[in-house]
Amino acid sequence: MATDPASLRMLTGDRPTGALHIGHYFGSIRNRIRLQDSGAEIWQLIADYQVITDRDVAGDIAGNVRNLLVDNIAAGLDPDKATIFTHSSVPALNQLMLPFLSLVSVAELQRNPTVKDEAKSAGITSIGGLLLTYPVHQAADILFCKANVVPVGRDQLPHLEQTRVVARRFNDRYAPVFPEPGALLSEAPLILGTDGTKMSKSKGNVVELRMTADETAKKLKGAKTDSDRVITYDPDARPEVANLLTLIGLCEGVDPAAVAEEIGDGGGGALKGRLTDAINTELAPLRARRAELLADPGYLDDVLRGGNARANEVAEATLDEVRAAMGMVYA
Repeated sequence: MATDPASLRMLTGDRPTGALHIGHYFGSIRNRIRLQDSGAEIWQLIADYQVITDRDVAGDIAGNVRNLLVDNIAAGLDPDKATIFTHSSVPALNQLMLPFLSLVSVAELQRNPTVKDEAKSAGITSIGGLLLTYPVHQAADILFCKANVVPVGRDQLPHLEQTRVVARRFNDRYAPVFPEPGALLSEAPLILGTDGTKMSKSKGNVVELRMTADETAKKLKGAKTDSDRVITYDPDARPEVANLLTLIGLCEGVDPAAVAEEIGDGGGGALKGRLTDAINTELAPLRARRAELLADPGYLDDVLRGGNARANEVAEATLDEVRAAMGMVYA
């Protein structure tokens, strides 16, 4: 990647289940922008169909799709360089599910640890067909545009391996159509929520990108720390304090341990005050750009329309290749 970023075609995506937050920003979005600016080809999926893998209703799907689009562009994703599209607008992508499902067994899908974890976190006791086949849907997402790299967390590696298996089996059974994509592991540490547990939209322990500076300050004021007034960077013994120091480090580009030394015996108040300033400074350009984008809905419509058109063009070409490889072209 460091030697030839222009050779990379990266597929990444978000489920529109709610507003994006700083966990998304530091864990994924900043890396997307870096890759884009280095010359990699970016495909950004807004995975609207995947919203219903672990819930009965989609909620405010239109509003969430719009917010995802706005947040990514406001963060620096350039629609002239990146293809931004929605699942439901690309029929040929989803049609790849049919041949891909023939390449995996039910037992393989049932063993996938990521599916089990997602079902558990959603409180699902009986896994539905869409959630069970979620890794195959992701394979279609990745392979339709022949992405060769996918940014993932370690917990998502089983999904990506399933994609690699699907590609390998299709190529072996029919013809060499698909690359086997590699994983791009995020270097950002796990960001905890304000309650000290994993940051999650459903828990309400997040700092949303769309929050105002005052809303951010209020949210961080309630962030969990501990009773020791002297601030030290000790991720094992003081995970909540270390998490806030890590966030400062990510915003300011400094060593969290050095930040701890500077704050010293200033206590949790000084720590939260500095974090509030750091996050508000980091997100100020994004929030300003966000306001501009929301004031121009016609531009947003054009971006999504253009991205969907490009995705359809590529997906239909890939599906034609698949049909030809399978001997299903009749005229």
